[in-house]
Amino acid sequence: MSDTQLHDSVTADTTSPGELLLRQREALGVPLIDAARALNLRPAVVEGLEQDNYAEIPVTAYRRGYLRAYARYLGMDDRLVLDAYQVQNGSTDTERKVAPVSVSRPPSKVGAWLFKLVTLLVIVGLIAVTVMWWQSRGGSEPPSMGASPSVEEEEALNATTEREPTPTSEPAVASAPQLTEEEAETQPAPMAEVTDEATQAAAMVVAGSGTPASDASEEEPAAEATPAAASNTLELTFNEQSWTEIFDASNQRVFVGLQTPGTTASVEGEPPFRLTVGNATGVELRYQGEVIDLPQRAGANNVARFTLGE
Repeated sequence: MSDTQLHDSVTADTTSPGELLLRQREALGVPLIDAARALNLRPAVVEGLEQDNYAEIPVTAYRRGYLRAYARYLGMDDRLVLDAYQVQNGSTDTERKVAPVSVSRPPSKVGAWLFKLVTLLVIVGLIAVTVMWWQSRGGSEPPSMGASPSVEEEEALNATTEREPTPTSEPAVASAPQLTEEEAETQPAPMAEVTDEATQAAAMVVAGSGTPASDASEEEPAAEATPAAASNTLELTFNEQSWTEIFDASNQRVFVGLQTPGTTASVEGEPPFRLTVGNATGVELRYQGEVIDLPQRAGANNVARFTLGE
């Protein structure tokens, strides 16, 4: 064994790795800051390596790596430094577990903004679906409180409309009653000569009904009263499905419901009438014998809201 190897072996056995590194750096005249900059380490870590203080380096693998890198930077044999470290810390060197550092971050402003945006979009979507649903029923705004029919009312009204026949105005002249043979013999004979066509028609009515002429004249005022009652009647024909609501002068709802195609209705009440007719182009309305132009009174959503009989 040469003297140099013997000297290195004795030095490695008696000298700590930090002393070896410190002596070599001072011998080369390298400042501590320059060494730390070259190794890309903090000066406190490099100084701890030279002082054999590894508090800044709790992981054993990192200590060996830093010692090896520092020795090579100073031009030394890294095995001498690592052997000295093994001699000094071989029996007591245990790795320390590094506890994970929990970092509490404040809530992201971008996440809060996105949450508000999504909430707003959901609300707008619900409103749009509600409006589309209401327009599909033929209305542009919800009916007033207290006047909107419930689902049960609409079903009951529809069922009643389907079961009950549509009321019609009674004819002015009643149908002729059936006469027995004795009553037929006691009735006066029809007029023999009739020159005026109107007189002939009146005679035919009197003779066919078996009612004296005086009785027929008494029924004329009753027949004249029928048009007066019919003047307050609304006649509706639904060619298409329509939701219709009618109020009279006393603010009483006289007609309401969702009508199916082919349905007719006759509504009586005290004018003026307030009407709301959905799908106005599919409904025909007569009032006092005149046809009411519903499409002309309908708005952009094909719903007519107007008053008759003012």
